[in-house]
Amino acid sequence: MAILNKIRQRSLFLIIIIALALFSFVLGGLIKNGNSLSAKDQNTVGTVNGKEITRTAFLEKVEVAQKQAGASATNTQIMNRVWDQEVRQAVLQTQFDELGISVEKDQMRDLLKKALATTPQFLNEAGLFDENKLNEYIINLKETSPQAYQDWINYEESLAENALQQNYFNLVKAGLTGTLEEGKFEHQLEGNKVDIKFVQIPFSSIADSTITVTKSDISSYIDKHKKQYQVDASRDINYVEFKETATVEDENDIKASLTNLLKDQEVYNETTKATDTITGFLKTKNNEDFVNSNSDIKFDSRFLFKSSIPKAVSDSIFNLSVGEVYGPYKDNGYFKISKLVAVKQVPDSAKVRHILIPFVGARAAAQDVTRTDAEAKQLADSILAVVKSNKSKFPDLVKEFSSDQGSVDNGGRYDWHPYNSMVPEFNDFEFEGKVGDIGVVKTIFGYHVIEIEGQKDKEKAVQVATIARKIEPSQATIDKVFRDASNFEISLEKKDFQELAKENKYTVRPVNGIKVLDENIPGIGNQRPIVRWAFDEESEVGDIKRFDIPSGYAIVQLAAKHKEGLMSVEEATITAMPAIRKEKKIQLIRDRVTAKTLDDLAAAEKTTVRTASAINMMNPTISGAGREPMVVGAAFGLKEGETSKLIDGNNGVYMIQVEKVTPAVKLDNYQAFANQVEKKKMSVVNSKLYNALKEAADIEDNRVKTKIE
Repeated sequence: MAILNKIRQRSLFLIIIIALALFSFVLGGLIKNGNSLSAKDQNTVGTVNGKEITRTAFLEKVEVAQKQAGASATNTQIMNRVWDQEVRQAVLQTQFDELGISVEKDQMRDLLKKALATTPQFLNEAGLFDENKLNEYIINLKETSPQAYQDWINYEESLAENALQQNYFNLVKAGLTGTLEEGKFEHQLEGNKVDIKFVQIPFSSIADSTITVTKSDISSYIDKHKKQYQVDASRDINYVEFKETATVEDENDIKASLTNLLKDQEVYNETTKATDTITGFLKTKNNEDFVNSNSDIKFDSRFLFKSSIPKAVSDSIFNLSVGEVYGPYKDNGYFKISKLVAVKQVPDSAKVRHILIPFVGARAAAQDVTRTDAEAKQLADSILAVVKSNKSKFPDLVKEFSSDQGSVDNGGRYDWHPYNSMVPEFNDFEFEGKVGDIGVVKTIFGYHVIEIEGQKDKEKAVQVATIARKIEPSQATIDKVFRDASNFEISLEKKDFQELAKENKYTVRPVNGIKVLDENIPGIGNQRPIVRWAFDEESEVGDIKRFDIPSGYAIVQLAAKHKEGLMSVEEATITAMPAIRKEKKIQLIRDRVTAKTLDDLAAAEKTTVRTASAINMMNPTISGAGREPMVVGAAFGLKEGETSKLIDGNNGVYMIQVEKVTPAVKLDNYQAFANQVEKKKMSVVNSKLYNALKEAADIEDNRVKTKIE
């Protein structure tokens, strides 16, 4: 009781102690997480020239972009794409605001009219764009579907943004002209010529091995060229891949299982307590069922020309007799056995015209399609009856009823096209029928009223039944790969990564310069988890981790961490060392040269005086020496007969003497060249303006801090 009383007496003290402990815990977490104290930081993906890109808005756009891209792009690719779009919009918006330009209502109306000019639902009876229909459509969206209406708003904003950007670029271009004086200068750059004599002391005359480049030299070079060696934070990793691939034994087992399918099999029937005979591939009459029951690829009923059969086996399969088989053979990741089922003569191309009647649920059917399957069939049959009685009505019926925009303007016609270029049902009708046949065919797109207008060049085609088995590792192989990866990972607790890999004859693959938002690891593809781990604050150089990768595992070692800022001496060596060697060679050459004339220099350097004719500034290349803009520029600064001092070039140190100066031919008018100058300026606007604005912008990327990656 005495103890309890003391606790009660000091309860306030205890509460303060507990509160301080909790505060310290929370504060420690906030400090560890950097900017976690600021809710604003967590809700702002980035800023561009002071404009915030909010987390919510950014993720909404990512979601829309992901739906549009489908499976063709990864989540990281989509996020990077949306980020680039947001940055571009914000950078250019700064310019729009400064200039006071915007898209007003009248221009928006014109943009919509131009964009939707051929959309059927916004056209009147005369085929012209009807603004009232567009307004009705928008009102209907707003009243019936908030999401669809928001999508429409996003579409309008996209149109407006593109128009603003075009207006801005056009304004910049409007301020760029090529003056006659600039045209004259352009003409002179190409037309002014000089002939020179020169002596080149090539850098290659001094062996690289004789030039010493120290770490101090490289460090000084980096300091002098800071912009060139400024880098983002990056990571280097090493990894060993353990791939689950089929062994030779696995492949032999797959081939054996295919071969066994050729023969009849005796199988005991538990129900009848008797032995049943299952007909093999060689003797079966129902090839489609047999293939579908035993193959990883379903039966293909199409007839094939020789060119459509894999080239490596086309002769062997095409020359089989009906009922004969070929294989097993390897093709595109499968082992296959093929049986020749039938042979016939098929046109290699056809010409048809058609009318497509879609129904609700048909592929590519427009949102305003309301016909059921039965109603579409009934309409197609009605059109067929009309066309059969009067073919001249076909073009009018195409315009009135067909939904295939790819052929409407051509009277529903698909000109000469090869066999198997259409969906199967369409293809079968046009190539198996006769010229002049008209019929109704159902495909995934709806009901087609088709007329065969032409066929040509019949040739041999074959129907082939193929049993295919995917070449993949057996369970025993998969288990072995798992054991090998596990043993390697465990052994790394006591042994060096490189040494253990060498000991086990595993290939170590280094990957350097990984950036924080990268996702692709050369050799194993999209591996965002590896990048996240490499940049995790708790990951240390030398750490090892196993990752699941497509068809196996990767044991990864974090090899190095590189901070944002200037490149280290080691990283910069590969590019800095050649440049430093060049500087030192220039100094060596200059220190040893005392000659003042070409002949003396040539004699001292045991070389010859060479000549180069008709050099111009537009293409500063010296025959026999290469591209040398500094040398060519110096030549145009000399008078005839004048000799230069030593000139540092790209490929050596030079001394030149101008023999002849030929000025460009004077023209009465330089407008043509002025036009060339203007055209060059315009192309620079398209290719470099945005990048220049982006480089000058104040951009803060917080995607990693806010965990938007």
